[in-house]
Amino acid sequence: MRAEQISIGGIPAILYGDPAGRGYLFLHGQIGRKEEAEAFALAACPRGHQVLSIDLPGHGARQGRDEELAPWTAVPDIRAALDWAERRWESISLRATSIGAYFAMLAFANPARALLLSPVLDMEGLILTMMSGAGVSEAQLRERGEITTSRGQLLSWKYLRWVREHPVHRWACPIRILWGSGDNMTPRETVEAYTRRHSARLTVLEGGEHWFHTPEQLAALKKWEETES
Repeated sequence: MRAEQISIGGIPAILYGDPAGRGYLFLHGQIGRKEEAEAFALAACPRGHQVLSIDLPGHGARQGRDEELAPWTAVPDIRAALDWAERRWESISLRATSIGAYFAMLAFANPARALLLSPVLDMEGLILTMMSGAGVSEAQLRERGEITTSRGQLLSWKYLRWVREHPVHRWACPIRILWGSGDNMTPRETVEAYTRRHSARLTVLEGGEHWFHTPEQLAALKKWEETES
């Protein structure tokens, strides 16, 4: 399979597959990198797609640049990648993981199709849950600006405010979600409510985690990508 290292306005990227009129933008999750798209490209490219994958701020080839992975830094990069893709493809779909899915919902107004693995679907709810678990009130966070919990999680008033002031796009495209029943980032009631609101198709891997990494989880991911791409 053809794989070409490219740069989009200084953003490291890989383009998989032969030239085509349709493509997927692949967005990794926390601690991920653009090369994770290769397994998905093996399923999507033989079906007439290309796959474009970028390193999000502070990840992959962008480590050591003192970049912050936050919506206000990631969204402009995703939009730059979309601009690049729009000049080359007639149809742009999405394959995104975890927080990459949340960033995509902010940046991408109307994908042709969306395949979401362990997506963060309610960022405000996730932050409030983290605050509650750490015993941090909104008043405390507003006053201090940032608080590091005993688990090493950084809570940020700026982040919470940004999330509240920037709602995600409501997509009308076909949405496919793969979610593990043991996901500790997105509760079952959240993913099921999102599925109902968007008429999405939800595939649940019983015993699966937020991070798909075991042989069984990766096999389920492979099968799902081959079925849905």
